[in-house]
Amino acid sequence: MPDFSDYIIYADESGDHGLVSIDPDYPVFALTFCVMRKDDFIGTIVPAVQQLKFDFWGHDGVILHEHDIRKSKGSFSFLLTDQALRAGFYDRLNDLIADAPLFILASVIDKIRLRERYTDPRKPYEIALLFCMERLNMMLAREGEQGKTVHVVFEGRGKREDRELELEFRRIATNDRNWGFRQQDFSHFDYQPVFLPKAVNSSGLQLADLTARPVALSELRPEQPNRAFDIIRPKLEALRCFP
Repeated sequence: MPDFSDYIIYADESGDHGLVSIDPDYPVFALTFCVMRKDDFIGTIVPAVQQLKFDFWGHDGVILHEHDIRKSKGSFSFLLTDQALRAGFYDRLNDLIADAPLFILASVIDKIRLRERYTDPRKPYEIALLFCMERLNMMLAREGEQGKTVHVVFEGRGKREDRELELEFRRIATNDRNWGFRQQDFSHFDYQPVFLPKAVNSSGLQLADLTARPVALSELRPEQPNRAFDIIRPKLEALRCFP
C-alpha cells in the first residue's frame, strides 16, 4: 500500500484569474487550501456537514455553495422567506465552520497592481498556487510527513482548465519552474492533484468553497464588516497577498 499522508487538502478559489478584463468591483483572485487531518475529517467534519444537511433538508443531496447561500438561490431560497429558519441555518453553519478542526493557507492576488507592476506577469492562479504550495510544504515538513503521498483536491472546471492547472501543479511539485522568490524543495513529498466535479458532493470541497470569498474580501475591503472572515480568521495559518 502507498504511504499516504495523514492530511488531506481541499482547495477553492474566488474571483476570475484572467488579466485581460478585470472587474473593477472585484479585482482580486484568492486561493485557499483547507488542510485537515484525515482522522478529523472522517470523525468530526463529515458527520457535522451531514447532520446539518439532514436537519435542514432531510437528505444529504444538497451542496453547500457559497454563491447560492449568499444569493439565497436554489436549495437556499428559504433564506429569503423564513427569517427564523435563516437565523438558525446561519448559526449552525457558522458553528460548524468555527468548530471544524482544520486550518487554512491562503493567497490573494491584486490583479490591477499585478498588471501595473509587471510587464509580463504570471497568471494569478500560478502565483497563488505557488504561495499556497510553499506554505503547505513547510507545514508538512514540520509535521514529519516526508516521503508520503499528499493529495490536494480541486473542483474540476473543465478539461482544458484542469489540464492547465495540473501542469502548473506538477511543475511546482517536481521543482520544475524558474520563477519565484524562494526556492523550496518539494521533492520530499509525493504531491498528487485530484479533480472532482461539484456533483460528487464532497464535504471538503464545500468547506473550502465557504472560505475563499471571505478571505478575498478581507483584503479587498478591510474596513467592511466580514462576519465570515471573523469566524475563519483563527484558522488562517498563512495569508500571502501579492504584489
